This record gives sequence, C-alpha cells and structure tokens, in this order.
Amino acid sequence: MSANALTKALPKALKEVRLHLCQTGQASAGARKFLETNYKPIKQSNPDLPFLVREASGTPARAFARFERGVEKYVELDGLSSADVEKKFGELLAASA
Repeated sequence: MSANALTKALPKALKEVRLHLCQTGQASAGARKFLETNYKPIKQSNPDLPFLVREASGTPARAFARFERGVEKYVELDGLSSADVEKKFGELLAASA
C-alpha cells in the first residue's frame, strides 16, 4: 500500500492519529522508516488531521487512531519492517469506529 492509498483510505470518522516509538531502538526501526517516508504525503493530503508523533526511549512502537465519539484503536508495530508497518497502519486507519 502506498502513501497515496493511505491518504485516500482515511475515513471521515478519523479524528486523530498517534505514533509512539523509540528514537534509537532496533524494534522501532520499521516505524521510523515508515514515518520518514509517509508522514509528509499523509499530512499534505490531510492538513487538518492531527498526526502526533511521540518519541521516548524504550517505548514499544504502536499506532493509535481516535475516531468519532472517542473510540480508540491501536496496533502493535514493534519489530516490524517498514512495509509491514505500512500495512498495519493502513488497516488501522481503514478500521471503522
């Protein structure tokens, strides 16, 4: 799934995206690479959507999506490759609340 597919797949019910990861940990390497590659295109296509990145030492890589009515879902990204992170991230954003 490319960044274009991710940006087109965003449901209107999606209110916020958060990505938690470690700045240096090997388990977060795929999440960091995904962020470097896809953050800008996603944000350009969705300028009003809050896309928060939380970096902290030792934090496991996870992506959170907050939907209407405060419904929140997340996926574990620790230890995944950039391509696997992209797939999981796309599934999370396409999930209906």
